[in-house]
Amino acid sequence: MQMLNKTGVAMLCVLAGLSAAGCKRAQADDAAPMLVHDGALLEAPAGSPLRTHLVVQPVGGDAAARRLDVPAVVEADPARVVNVVAPLTGRVIALNVALGDHVQRGQVLAVIASGDMAQANSDVEKAKDAFATADKALTRAHGVQQAGGAAAKDLEAAESADNQAKAELDRARARQAALNGPGAHAVGELVLTAPQDGVITSLAVARGAQVSDPTASLMTVTNIDRVFVTAAVPEDEIGLVSRGASADIQLTAYPGQTLHGTVCEVNAVVEPDTHRQKVRIALDNPGGRLMPNMYATTTFTLPAGGTGAVFVPQSALLMNNDQISVMVEVRPWAFQRRIVKLGDETDSAARVLSGLTPGERVVVRGGVLLND
Repeated sequence: MQMLNKTGVAMLCVLAGLSAAGCKRAQADDAAPMLVHDGALLEAPAGSPLRTHLVVQPVGGDAAARRLDVPAVVEADPARVVNVVAPLTGRVIALNVALGDHVQRGQVLAVIASGDMAQANSDVEKAKDAFATADKALTRAHGVQQAGGAAAKDLEAAESADNQAKAELDRARARQAALNGPGAHAVGELVLTAPQDGVITSLAVARGAQVSDPTASLMTVTNIDRVFVTAAVPEDEIGLVSRGASADIQLTAYPGQTLHGTVCEVNAVVEPDTHRQKVRIALDNPGGRLMPNMYATTTFTLPAGGTGAVFVPQSALLMNNDQISVMVEVRPWAFQRRIVKLGDETDSAARVLSGLTPGERVVVRGGVLLND
């Protein structure tokens, strides 16, 4: 009897275990699935634990002004950069400046011994002599006519010759002045003077050099009293920065200092190598602290909602096969993957250029649980 009792107890335990296992399987069969695939949709059914982990919010247009930071560089104003050329050929007999020198308008930069300059000076002297002769002939013609001994045509011929001689003298003097400027210079010397106040920023000639190309630049005089800060706006931001927009500028050379300016010029073309649009801010530069080619960062404050773009939190973005997507709620707790194109980003948010419209609801937290 005792043995039978032990056997009965064992059998009862086995039956109890089978019953418990059956109950667990029944409970598992009755539990809601985590996700249900409905074509391209992912649905979190009622009772799914995912519903407690997903946060869904609507996205709207850019509700507030935002900042756009772009790289920039300091550039000289092209209208204040002058290349100095020698209009005639010859040999450099004096060079009065060096690279980096500050010069004043009219200051002598170099002197060139030139046969062509000697010819130009000679033309002036010949024209002066011819005019003097013609002028004397006209005076005599007037005297003869008054005495009644000259025909009217003789006086007219003398007047014509005088006018032509005067015109030739004016032409020769104008050419001389254009080549050598005002002032007395030695015969055969071509004097190059500074066309403006500025700095010698390039020098391509030396004393004793032969100048044989009258189109070649010998040196460059750059005025940097006013410079441009040229910002490079990305292609997907073109049109957001316009003339008159305010800008904050921070230079790598002067950390912690912020300059303020206004956009004065926006390029009408995109740079072919960088696909960025150049935007220029003019700044006064007393003392020359801003040097061409300095690096800077320019910040523009953009108006709200200018392009219909929307912003989403960084937590809403999912990486999938080198594409960026978000999960869009198309009906309650049913989601569809949507590929998006992004513009500028911050640490907390990203601007969506395409793929979303204001008012759509997206998963802003927990989307990685749907990213299969």
